[in-house]
Amino acid sequence: MQGGAMYALERGLNMRWLGLLFAFFGSFASFGIGCATQVNAIATVCNENLHIPPAAIGIAVAVLTALVIFGGIKSIATVCERLVPFMAFFYVIGCLIILGINFDFIVPAVKTICKLAFTPGAAAGGLVGRGIMMAMQYGIARGLFSNESGMGSAPIAAAAAQTRNPVRQALVSSTGTFWDTVVVCLMTGLVLVTSIMKNPSIDMGNITDGGVLTTLAFQQIPVLGPVILVVGIISFAYSTVLGWTYYGERCVEYFRKKGLIPYRVLYIVIAAIAPVISLNLVWTVADILNALMAIPNLIAVLLLSNVIVKETKKYINDLDARMIHRSK
Repeated sequence: MQGGAMYALERGLNMRWLGLLFAFFGSFASFGIGCATQVNAIATVCNENLHIPPAAIGIAVAVLTALVIFGGIKSIATVCERLVPFMAFFYVIGCLIILGINFDFIVPAVKTICKLAFTPGAAAGGLVGRGIMMAMQYGIARGLFSNESGMGSAPIAAAAAQTRNPVRQALVSSTGTFWDTVVVCLMTGLVLVTSIMKNPSIDMGNITDGGVLTTLAFQQIPVLGPVILVVGIISFAYSTVLGWTYYGERCVEYFRKKGLIPYRVLYIVIAAIAPVISLNLVWTVADILNALMAIPNLIAVLLLSNVIVKETKKYINDLDARMIHRSK
């Protein structure tokens, strides 16, 4: 089954033109958020820890991606369902070990984060000149990149789920933001801040790549630290690469069904060259495409909010009624 913001715009609001716009931006956004940035992250962590040339990583990821995506949705689903639990387990365990090592710095780190975020002095300093615009730009962009909330990507995958009620699937999908941002990103943030506070030798002035900083943090775990990081990042990033091929294919299929093969070929080419492209260029293009994809979806969410509220209330009321009936 197919779905997503483009179908909501067409069938719910009779705005096929806006649905086509979403599909167009979504197909191109997949090259940024789903492919180039992810392959770049894999190349960085492998180069830092395993000393493998980025170009070789790009070619390897491109070949593996080609083998999977030409197998179709079942192939993508099979690989992802095996990778996701594996990657989550490894990465979370690694973060917990580091937080245990840096235990004495957890409370000071939280205090420092809150102080710098909410004190008038910090805010006033950040608002000088173009500060507020830059803060909003990077804050919104990274938040969007973190959990994709508002982009309209998750409904594309949710529509393919086998469920008795769409509201039930929507409620399940909504938990993704919590696990992604509140749990994983929070743990990552605490790992980085506590590691910086514990190890004054980490020179933030010379570190421009988040992958390098994460590598330094995980090196606190003897022997296994780099292994956990490499396995975790590769699994996270590669499953994202595969997942976004599905999003992109559904968008391409919406406005041009014969465009799947060219899309897949272009996706593989971008995966191959991503590690050797300027990181700043990759992030800038990804942020722009994410915003363009989010705008049509947010219009659909806003204009269909009454329908969403109505269907959600109906589902919850029916659920309550069934529970009361069973208790009698």
